[in-house]
Formats: sequence, C-alpha cells, structure tokens
Amino acid sequence: MYLQKLSVHNFKNYTGADFLFSKNVNCFIGNNGVGKTNLLDAIHYLSFCKSYFTSNDLQNIRHGQDFFAIHGTYHKDPGDENVIQCVQERNKRKRFLLNKKEYDRFSDHIGQIPLVMISPYDRDLINEGSEIRRKYVDSVISQFDKLYLDDLINYNKALLQRNSLLKLFAEKRSWDMLALEIWDEQLVRLGEGIHRKRRAFLEEIIPLFEKYFRMITGGSESVFIEYQTQLYGSSFREKLAGSISNDRAVQYTTVGIHKDDLGFLMDGFPIKKFGSQGQQKSFVIALKLAQFDYTRKTKGFSPILLLDDVFDKLDDTRVQELIRLVSEHSFGQVFITDTSEERILKNFDHKEIDHRIFRLPGSLANLN
Repeated sequence: MYLQKLSVHNFKNYTGADFLFSKNVNCFIGNNGVGKTNLLDAIHYLSFCKSYFTSNDLQNIRHGQDFFAIHGTYHKDPGDENVIQCVQERNKRKRFLLNKKEYDRFSDHIGQIPLVMISPYDRDLINEGSEIRRKYVDSVISQFDKLYLDDLINYNKALLQRNSLLKLFAEKRSWDMLALEIWDEQLVRLGEGIHRKRRAFLEEIIPLFEKYFRMITGGSESVFIEYQTQLYGSSFREKLAGSISNDRAVQYTTVGIHKDDLGFLMDGFPIKKFGSQGQQKSFVIALKLAQFDYTRKTKGFSPILLLDDVFDKLDDTRVQELIRLVSEHSFGQVFITDTSEERILKNFDHKEIDHRIFRLPGSLANLN
C-alpha cells in the first residue's frame, strides 16, 4: 500500500498543492513553519479521518476560507487504485469518501490504510498522565479489532453510569446496591476482555520494542515497558466489591481498566525522571517502530510511516542507524521531514533506494 498522489486545498497554510510520491522514501525539507508537518498531517487524515494534532477540524481550514479538502490516490496491487477524499466545510459535517462513495461512519475506514506517525509530540507518552498512554494502546488495538473498540465504548458508558449513581447516592444520602451491581456486571464483563487484549498486545509488542531500541542505540541501555493494572492478583469482580467503601467516599469508581498505565523504564528506572531528551526520543521512536512491525505482521503488508523531525536531538550514530532501518525494503513507503537539507542529502544521495526530496516552500518539484 502506498500513496501515489496527494492534493491539498485550503488546508492549514496551503492554498493548493499537488505531490507525486516515490513508493519508498519521500523527504520534505525546509525551515520551521513552512508547512512540512502539515503535509504529514494531511496524510494522517486520509488514514484516520482526523488530525494527529488537534480534535477541532475547523482549525485546519486555511484562514479566511470556507473549507479544506484533502485527496489521496493509493495503490496496493498493480491496477488497484483507490481515491480517498476528506472535505470539511464550516458549519457542516466532515465528509469522508472512498472512490466517491461517502462513509456513514468514520470508524468503517479506520484500519483500511494503516499508518504509523512518529512526532516530537510523542514525548507526551512519557511526560504526560496515564490517560494518553491508555489511549495510545487503545488506538493501536482498535485498528485491528472492531469488537475491542465497541467494548471500550460500552465500558466507558457503563463507567459513567456507575459514577453518576455514586454521586446521586451521596446527594440523596441513600444507597442501592442492586442498582450499582447492574453496572458492575457490565464493567466486569467488558473490562476483563479489554484487559486480556491489552495484555496480549503488550506481550507481543514489548520484545519488538526492545529489539528496535537496541538497534537504534547499539544496546547501550536496557529498556522495558511494564503493564501497570489493578487486575492482577484477584478478579475484577472482587476488586470492585472491595472498593465499595472507597468509591462511596470519593463518589467515583476507583478500580478498573480505566486506571491502567504503562511504566516506561530504562535500566530499571523511570525514563521520565532519569532519561535525557535523546534517550526519551530514542525510547519513543523504538516504541513506534515496534508498532509499525506489529501492524505489518497483523495486516500482512507494511503501513505508511511518517517521521516528523525525528533526527533532532539524536546523535549522528543514531540518525544513521534509523535511516538505515527505514531504508530497508520491509518498511515500504516512508515520509520524512527535516530542517537540514545537508543531513538528508548526506544520508540518502549515496543510497541505492528510490527517494524523492521536496524543498518547501518552493516549486514543490521533485529534486531528485
């Protein structure tokens, strides 16, 4: 699966632009603020029906315009062409189309064009709270397991209802255990299934993550991802029963898979506290490359890989190793942004791999 052509109209800083891409490596070079990352975000839209950076689609309409449109032409097999369109008008519902046929639900498209993006914003996985790490795990699993996504939505609905009951009981100074148990049953049934799938996913991706970290860094540090969950030791049902007094006091559900987290460790210590910026960046890049490998094995073909400003704060050895990795045939189509034309030319011009370089802003023409 590769993106042959991209057209953007009134998207962020672009009035209109068309690109023809290589099946392998495509590099956007230019100063900060010229729109390199915006092109990666447009490609991300075509896979996930949304921006990588903001949940507000209207913010991506070029200032003073009434809409944005993104069109992509994809090929998987010879003669197999698919055109994806995303159109957002002000005061109207976003439209997403496959070969001119509009989707009723955006979720029907998720997973059709697998994609992995690595961005400086990914350091939030290390530095922010547990919710962002749960969302990351859920987003990866949901691309391949529609039932998982449905169960997660229903779990969150049941959790909301249980929390609402706890608040209502406190306000009315009453207690109805039977009413609470209705939602307990749903939380247990859905939560245990979600827990099993999260655990299975992590068991599969952690060895891949450790492999890529060693490849990028030369094995100078040991790393591990720890699945932190309350569902170890006893059943979810027992955990809920044991937390009743505490739940009544704080008026929300204190145990469950909605409290899951990931512990990111380097040499046995939290990388958030003890890792340098370069080590943290290598950690996240290795995690995303493991996601890429997991996706490829699950889907049976390579996803598109977007690398946004990944070389900053990496030493030359790690940069060269990362470029060697993504230049391999198994990585399929790769898009890279960088502010350093010298670095891109140095690392790609001598390689026997099909690549195109685009200088922004400018003619947008292929430089190679």
